Amino acid sequence: MFLSMNWIEDFVDLSGLDKVDLIHQFSLSTAEVENDIFFKGSDLSGVVVAEIKSVEEHPESKKLHLLKVDAGEDELTDVVCGAPNVRVGMKTAFAKVGAKIGEIEIAPRPLAGYMSNGMCCSEAEIGISDDNSGIMDITDDVANGTDIKDVYAIDDIIFEVDNKSLTNRPDLWGHYGIAREFAALAHRELKPLEVDDLKAYNNLPKIDMKIEDPLCQRYSCLQVENINRNISPVNMRIRLFYCGMRGINFLADLTNYLMLEMGQPMHAFDSRKVEKIRIKRFDKPFTFQTLDGVDRNIDENTLMICNDNTPVAIAGIMGGLDSEIVDDTTTLTLESATFDSVSVRKSTVRLAHRTDASMRYEKSLDPEMTVTAIGRFVNLLKKYDSDIKVVSSLTDEYAYHYDTVELDFDKNFVDRYTGIEISNDTIVKTLESLGFKVTLENDNFAVVVPSWRATKDVTIKADIIEEITRIYGYDNFEINTTRSPLYPVRMDEVKADEEKIKDMLVKKYNLHEVHSYVWAYSDEQKALGIPVEENIKLANATNPNIETIRKSIIPTQLCQVKSNVGYAPEFGIFEIGRVVEGLDSDNKCIEKKNLAITLYSKTADIKDLYIELRDILATITDDLKHKSLTFEVMEATKSYEHPVNLNKVILDGKTIGKVGIVHPVVNKNIDKKANIVFAEIDIKEFAGVENSSIQYEEPSKFPPMTYDLSLELSPDVFYSQLQECWKNVGTEILKNTKIVDTYDTETIHSMTIRFEFSSNERTLSSAEVQKVMDKIVENLKGINVSLRG
Repeated sequence: MFLSMNWIEDFVDLSGLDKVDLIHQFSLSTAEVENDIFFKGSDLSGVVVAEIKSVEEHPESKKLHLLKVDAGEDELTDVVCGAPNVRVGMKTAFAKVGAKIGEIEIAPRPLAGYMSNGMCCSEAEIGISDDNSGIMDITDDVANGTDIKDVYAIDDIIFEVDNKSLTNRPDLWGHYGIAREFAALAHRELKPLEVDDLKAYNNLPKIDMKIEDPLCQRYSCLQVENINRNISPVNMRIRLFYCGMRGINFLADLTNYLMLEMGQPMHAFDSRKVEKIRIKRFDKPFTFQTLDGVDRNIDENTLMICNDNTPVAIAGIMGGLDSEIVDDTTTLTLESATFDSVSVRKSTVRLAHRTDASMRYEKSLDPEMTVTAIGRFVNLLKKYDSDIKVVSSLTDEYAYHYDTVELDFDKNFVDRYTGIEISNDTIVKTLESLGFKVTLENDNFAVVVPSWRATKDVTIKADIIEEITRIYGYDNFEINTTRSPLYPVRMDEVKADEEKIKDMLVKKYNLHEVHSYVWAYSDEQKALGIPVEENIKLANATNPNIETIRKSIIPTQLCQVKSNVGYAPEFGIFEIGRVVEGLDSDNKCIEKKNLAITLYSKTADIKDLYIELRDILATITDDLKHKSLTFEVMEATKSYEHPVNLNKVILDGKTIGKVGIVHPVVNKNIDKKANIVFAEIDIKEFAGVENSSIQYEEPSKFPPMTYDLSLELSPDVFYSQLQECWKNVGTEILKNTKIVDTYDTETIHSMTIRFEFSSNERTLSSAEVQKVMDKIVENLKGINVSLRG
C-alpha cells in the first residue's frame, strides 16, 4: 500500500521534523516500510501554467499544430504541438526552455521545419497521472507563468507499507489511521476529520433499505441530488495516482479517495437504478456482471446488495455494471457498510477476484466508521461541488456490535513485562495519543480500547504492553544480557532417527536429499501413467494440478527422477516428508512422515539395483536398531508398483514399509534405457521399534571352520524360509550364515550360503560340524530345497 506524506500532513502537523526519519520510526514501531521512498516532483522544474493564444494547422502535417503560448513572459512563445485537444484560450502545463522533466532537459528544437521553444505537457508527462490522451487542461483560475508546483501538490514523499504487516490492523488501511501513528510518534496532535453534520437531514425521508442476512454487520446510506461535477480536482487525482489508483470520474474518484483516506470502502450507486436496497443471499447460483465487465458466477454463499430482488453489487467486493455511475449521473445513493470478514475473504477466493475494497473488509473493519465516512464524503462533495443537495436522512441499520474491550492493569505489570521504568505520565500520554481512554488511580490503569482496535487486534493486557513499548521505541531499551537457566534437551526419538538416517544416506551412500510439497502433481503424474489417488483435497485450490494431498512420496520422486534423467547415468534421491491417509473419526487428517528412497541407473542390472536398495535399508536398521529386516511378498495395488517384485519391509514383526521395482510402463515413460527401484518407510513406525542392546562376544582363539552349500530352489521359496532350517540347529557352534553367491537362468534358481562354525573352548572336528550340516540339509529337503550338483 502506497502512502502520501502530504495526505498524512492534512491530519497532523509535522513541520520542522525529518519526514524520512519519521517514516523509518514508523517502520520500527508499527508496520514494515519497503526499502524505496519516492520523492515525487523532485525531478520536475521549470513547468509553468501557460495559456494558448493562437492555434494554426501545420502546413505539412495533419497532426501537428503551431501554437503561440503566453507563459507569463513579455513575448509569446512559439511551440509545435501534436496534442489533439489544443484550443485557443486553453491553459495547460508548459515546460519552458531549460525545464527538467525527469532526466530530460527542454531545449529549443526544430520540429517538422518549425522551431519549438518548449513543450506543452500531458499529465502523464509531468508524472501526476496516467492520462496521456492530450495536454493537461487547467480549468482553475491561475495566473500565466505560475510554477505548476505552486498551484498543485506535486511535491510529495511516497512510501510503501507491506500489506502483510497490516493484517491485524484494519485501522491502518487508510491515511487517517497512519496519521494517528505519526502523531503518536512525533508527539503531535491528531486533527479531527472534517465531516458534515448528518443530523441536519433527520427530517428528510429515509431510504428503503433492509439487512436480510447476518453477514452484513452494518449498512449506512444517504441519497444526494444535483451533482454537476464530473472531473475530480487535480490534487485529488494526483493523490490517487501517487497511491496507485487511476482517475475515473468525480464520484468514483471520491469513493476511492475516502477509502484511501479512512480505510472505509464506499460505493456510489446511480439512484435511478437503485430504489429499494436489500442485503441478502440467494438460494440458487446465477451469473452477475461486475464493473469490470466480467461475468462472475455467484453461489448461495455470496452476499449481494440488491435493488429489491435484482443484484446490483457483490457485498464488499465490487459493484455491478448496470448500476454504475456514468457521465450523466446527477443523483447518487451512497453506501457505507461493514460485512463479515470471513465471508468476504471466502467470496474473493471463490470468485478469484480480490479488490482494494475486499482487502480492507477481510481485515474486520470497525462498524463505527460507516457513518463518519458518509459525513466525510458529504463534506468533500460540498467542498468541490457546492450546489449538491442531500435528499434523504441518514438510513442506518446496525446489526452486529463488537464488544467493548476494557482492560485493567497496574504499573507493576508494565514494569515486569518491559523490564524498564516507564512513567505513568508516559503510559497515559502514549495510550491516549493512540485513541485509548485511560483512567489512572494509584498506579492502576483502566483502559477502554477504541472501536477501531477492538475488532481483532487489542484483546488482552499483553497487547497494551506492545502499544506502550513500540511507541516508546524498542531501540530506546537498555540492552542487558538475559540470565536464565539452560537445560540440555534430549532430541525427540523420531527426530533423532531422521537425522541419523539422513547422515547415513548422504555420507555412506552418496544419495541426494530432495524436498517437495505435500500435494500430488496431477499433470506430471499423468504424463508418467500414474493416476492421482483419491484423497483429501485443498479447498478452493487455484490450480487443479495441486488440488489433492498425496498418500505417498514415491510418485513425487518419480516425477523428480523424470526431470533429472539427463544429468547423470545413475543417481539416488531420498526425502523424509509428509503424506496424508484420509481422515480419522474426528474428521482430522491422518498425517504421517515417511522416508522415500528412489535409485535410478542406466548401468546397473535391475536385480543388483534392487539388492542395493535392500542392503541400504538393512544397514540403516542394523546401525540404528541393531535388528534385522525381513521381507514378505505383497500384492501390488498402485500403478507404479511392479506386479511381482514388491515386498513388505518388516521389522520386529511389524510392517514398516515397502520396497519394490517400478512398473515397466511407468519405467518406460521415465526412461526406457534405465532401471528404477523404490522404497518407502513409515518413520514413526520405524522409530517406535525398541533398540536391541548390543552384545559383544569374545572372538574364539581356536580356528573357525566354514562350510558352503549351493542350493537349488524354486522361485517361491524365500530366504526367511531357509533360515528356519538352521535356526535351532547347532546353536552352540554355528555362529554366522550369509549368502555369498546367487545364480539364475530361465530354469535354475540357485543360491550359495556360507556357514561359519567356531568354539571358544576347543578346535572343532569335522565330524561334529558334518553332523550339524547333515541336519540342515535334511531340513532343507523338507521344504523341497536340494543341493545343486
